[in-house]
Amino acid sequence: MTTNALLDSLTPGTAPGDLGWALGTLAGCYQSRTEAALSGVPGGLRGFQVLSAVARLDLPNQQALGAHLGIDRTVLTYLIDALVEAGEVMRVPDPADRRARKVVATPAGLERLESSERRVAAEEEALLSTLHEAEAREFRSLLHRLAGLAHQSGRSVTA
Repeated sequence: MTTNALLDSLTPGTAPGDLGWALGTLAGCYQSRTEAALSGVPGGLRGFQVLSAVARLDLPNQQALGAHLGIDRTVLTYLIDALVEAGEVMRVPDPADRRARKVVATPAGLERLESSERRVAAEEEALLSTLHEAEAREFRSLLHRLAGLAHQSGRSVTA
């Protein structure tokens, strides 16, 4: 089969590399929409993700927080510093290891998270609005499953 015949036999969007283009395009669109919706949140989208993780997950320390979010520890320190300065999180000693710090949301941070989640939800709904409701649910479910597998296995999804 010639190269042109091979390409002609592919369903649109299934050529090698098309997935990367589609994911990159969608991620860029998502980021620009949510950054606009999160203006005023220290650290923008990444700050929102830090605030959400510390409010919803029981991560033992900053290292675990960074690993969960895939954020370099230097960048994470700046994000946490900005959230601390805004009064939305605080660092507390880990009872099991006084050298480690756990990041916890403050009441102001929880309020910010609630209002931010409403804005992010509206942007996500708008982004997926061209899909039927069942398609949007399935897309979210499949994407979340793949991301979870990639996260658990150190960034490579395997069977």
